[in-house]
Amino acid sequence: MSHARRAVPEDAQELVRLRQVMFDSYRGPDPDTGWQPAVAEVLRARLAEPDATLVAFVVDRPGRPGELAACAAGTVEHRLGGPTNPTGVSGHVFNVATDPDLRRRGHSRACLEALLDWYRARGVRKIHLHASREGEPLYASLGFVRTPDPSMRLTF
Repeated sequence: MSHARRAVPEDAQELVRLRQVMFDSYRGPDPDTGWQPAVAEVLRARLAEPDATLVAFVVDRPGRPGELAACAAGTVEHRLGGPTNPTGVSGHVFNVATDPDLRRRGHSRACLEALLDWYRARGVRKIHLHASREGEPLYASLGFVRTPDPSMRLTF
């Protein structure tokens, strides 16, 4: 069984590497790595915050100290409340990734379960994510359901 732990600032570079693995899995390989140093710097700072609103849970790669096998990250977001979420507090799961050679061993599940426990401990009861086709069965097994909410994006 996989054991997930909370990520620390020293995991930032490996979290970025796994983020690239995630992107490559659904977009294909992209040689542009110029974004990675800035993301690693932000992660190091955010993971060090004592009352963090961004966390990641990771599974270490067996037999390779300092390397990760899988990760799942999440944030706590504060918006105005509404009928289905009076407090307006919600979670967003992202950056769920496992190295291709270590998939189907329960690593992502362990990371997600630890992240969901973290949300529960903070009173976060509504959690969102964007699911890939490959990830959807895992998310459904944890209780996530498709929603009819439309999603749109604007990029400047």
